Amino acid sequence: MLAGLISLCSAGLCAAEDGEFLVPIGQRQLFLDDYGVGKIENLTRTMHQPDKKGAVIRPNLEKGETSLQTRCAPAWDPKEKLYKLWMLTSISDWGGTTYAESKDGLHWTKPNLGQIEINGLKDNNVISVEAQRRWPDDAMENVVYDPDEKDPTRRFKGFLNAFGREPIVSPDGIHWRRLDVPKIPSSDESNLSYDPFTRTFIATLKRGGPHGRSVTLSTSKDFEHWSEPELIFHADDLDQELGKKNIERVFADPSLAHPVYNMPEKYNVDIYNMGLFRYEGLYIGLPSVYHKTGQVDSNWPGFAEWNVSPAMMENYLKSGDWCGFHQVQMICSRDLKNWQRIGDRKPFIDLSPVGAGAYDLACIIGPSFPVVRGDELWFYYTGIKSYGGPPPSAATEQDTGAICLAVLRRDGFISLDAGEQEGVLLTHPFKLTGAKLFLNVDARKGEVRIEALDKDGKIVAVSSPLKGDLPRGEMKWEKGNLADLRGHQVSLRFVLRNASLYSYWLEK
Repeated sequence: MLAGLISLCSAGLCAAEDGEFLVPIGQRQLFLDDYGVGKIENLTRTMHQPDKKGAVIRPNLEKGETSLQTRCAPAWDPKEKLYKLWMLTSISDWGGTTYAESKDGLHWTKPNLGQIEINGLKDNNVISVEAQRRWPDDAMENVVYDPDEKDPTRRFKGFLNAFGREPIVSPDGIHWRRLDVPKIPSSDESNLSYDPFTRTFIATLKRGGPHGRSVTLSTSKDFEHWSEPELIFHADDLDQELGKKNIERVFADPSLAHPVYNMPEKYNVDIYNMGLFRYEGLYIGLPSVYHKTGQVDSNWPGFAEWNVSPAMMENYLKSGDWCGFHQVQMICSRDLKNWQRIGDRKPFIDLSPVGAGAYDLACIIGPSFPVVRGDELWFYYTGIKSYGGPPPSAATEQDTGAICLAVLRRDGFISLDAGEQEGVLLTHPFKLTGAKLFLNVDARKGEVRIEALDKDGKIVAVSSPLKGDLPRGEMKWEKGNLADLRGHQVSLRFVLRNASLYSYWLEK
């Protein structure tokens, strides 16, 4: 049992004692797992990838920036009416945390903060946390906005330090202070999210485990007292088998960037980083799965042929080099302990082809959590053109990483799909609390009908057919009325033809 974990039943994440499952008002029921599903006939589960929009924040080469990364999602500041984002930025031989802001999430500015001097100038957007010393010791990342915080000086919360996460707080996301609390054990990767339903902070932290880097979990109610990190997710033997095929696929595809080394005896798959967030009635994780394709020691003679900067060469001769690529996959859980792989371990965000100006050619550090924008989910993630080995050109060395955006239909992780032959979804019985039923469905070429069944399996309400591409389609009733069934135990039978169902939910 993970100490300090949230009450899952109070959050609507577990089954009731009498065997019914819970359908809270307004909470969308998804199909990533079988929770609430009684029977499925002639329906196919399909995982959907978000639509890549490219880089939305690039390095400012004129100011010496060479690469941008993030371990945050943009936080909406309701007071200033701005999205705010924090980035890990390389500037010549310096590295640290910088800040950007936007009114629409697409067009970003980097304001002059004047907090720290870089190359003799304070005209920059660098964040300093009580005298930032040097990279990576005081790198700040994993920032979230806490709408429930009563102290206005602690409205923004984040982590400091590359090894051992140190909680920090801010009134505005720009001026920060440390908290006098113990550090959270971690190596150089972490993610942070906030669950407003249970008022719980959720941190995933990189630690060692089976097959290499793995993910531990720690939670907190007050951002000061954290549960002991426990291992929750790691690569397994099947990942090694599938990873070998993924590596062979990449090297065989001329449209993809090929890592410098292809050494089958060094192949390995582990979990580099994982964002984890509450979405509707479950937890979703987006692990960045690292595929190592080769490794050489510091005495490798090939370094002598590389035309790189003296600083980079010094690092190679000290630590050697390894290379590979990332894929972002998807997992889900109802209890933060037992995790289910989604989509047969296929990529949720995959590598982009070379030649189109994309950054995510090799390294993809997945999003911490999505930003809900109307009927869409916006995923901000890190894309880097290479991982290991010398950059292929001087231009690439100066412009290696950026903040990228991918957009998914709201609730669009998994759909239940029917073709010309009708497919059926029957839910488990539940106590009906709402009067209106809504669907997120694409039925442009077909339709969806619903029957409500009582506890004896008798049909007590029949809907009109629902047609069209409807992120929020309200069901109308030809027989019976859902409002008249409130307080009673019912099951819902969805009948689909040439349609894709993403979610359903109740409203009053």
